[in-house]
Amino acid sequence: MAVRAVRGAVQLERDEARHMDEQVSELLTAVLERNGLTTDDLISIWFTATPDLHSDFPAAAARKLGIVDVPLICAQELDIEGAMPRVVRVLAHIESDKPRADIAHVYLGAAGALRKDIAQ
Repeated sequence: MAVRAVRGAVQLERDEARHMDEQVSELLTAVLERNGLTTDDLISIWFTATPDLHSDFPAAAARKLGIVDVPLICAQELDIEGAMPRVVRVLAHIESDKPRADIAHVYLGAAGALRKDIAQ
């Protein structure tokens, strides 16, 4: 079984804890489903949030989904002028037999513009 990385992102409409929870949950669910993964396939997940998001930790949504025995960490994205606002990004390390080229990276909504080269 190989270690692979899955990327993803979602842009929030507003900085509210409930909204963040809903959007990050949708993103994580899509990452798992599109790659045929279960929580047992997860090694760790890194979350980043743009500096304009303060309402909650993105990792809290993962815990609510039942991802409770996987190491999670949150960090702040670089504050770059002109960058897309209110974005949560995910980098999940997984165990998978899929070739790297078959990993489905998930960019929801407007966040699809961030990585048109790998967004599926």
